[in-house]
Amino acid sequence: MASNIRVERCSGAALEQFIPELARLRIQVFRDFPYLYDGDIDYEKKYLQTYIDCPESVIVIAFDGDKVVGASTAIPMKQETEELKKPFLERGYNLEEVFYCSESVLDKRYRGLGIGVRFFEHREAHAKDLGGFNVICFCCVERPADHPRRPGGYVSLDQFWIKRGYVKHPELTTTYTWKDLDDENETPKPMTFWLKHEH
Repeated sequence: MASNIRVERCSGAALEQFIPELARLRIQVFRDFPYLYDGDIDYEKKYLQTYIDCPESVIVIAFDGDKVVGASTAIPMKQETEELKKPFLERGYNLEEVFYCSESVLDKRYRGLGIGVRFFEHREAHAKDLGGFNVICFCCVERPADHPRRPGGYVSLDQFWIKRGYVKHPELTTTYTWKDLDDENETPKPMTFWLKHEH
């Protein structure tokens, strides 16, 4: 299977053709723990449009032949929402120097093949190509250890991120709001940032 996989960086209008498939994949993957996201296809398409409209953004796409099996998004922090920018502004970061790796989604059948590593490599390379970024970051949701939907034997991605050179920063937090699978309404979720300083 791995020999058929290719991973490519895409930006701008070239992404238009992939929006429906990317939206579907995001909803599929984010249903799983820890996100438990009860997704909406129209919201996803609108969300992904942000990356098409920003010339400095990137979506790294994994293909198996012509089939989209994974994707990873990134964008300069200055282009992000106020709730994402706020903790960095409060801590005195220069947003011009912060590059935000938004999310990665990958079909379960293609995990363990090194695609996640390549997602980070491509996004970091994109930031380097743009120039001027001293910090690369992402954030992840915090779920309680006794969450009823936590699968038995669940292993977080913390060690994977640490191997990529990222450090968890508990002082940098924000909240995102979405509807969990078991909920009637949207609720805020705590998100913690991980940072990698480029020298």
